[in-house]
Amino acid sequence: MSLNSFGWPASCDGKYHSDSLFLVSLNSGWYGGGIRCGKMIRIRSPGGPTVEAMVLDECEIRGGCGHHEMGTSVAVWNALGIDPTAGPVSVTWSYLN
Repeated sequence: MSLNSFGWPASCDGKYHSDSLFLVSLNSGWYGGGIRCGKMIRIRSPGGPTVEAMVLDECEIRGGCGHHEMGTSVAVWNALGIDPTAGPVSVTWSYLN
């Protein structure tokens, strides 16, 4: 998981969204051309806390997102108790719907 700002129009709906919301951008493979837009996922931190967040954007590999990486808003990091300046961290996640 890496830190992602949602300060530009999201791929799913073309709208701007607040970084205070629980939001996710998936890498191009997981994003699947938008088929996961609006889907909720549960993210579990290494320490155990979980948070639910909505898929709203694509994190392209050429833009810095790794093959097995997703970007999340600062709100997700804070809810998981992870320092947003820590750099990419390993988490587990699953789709809720």
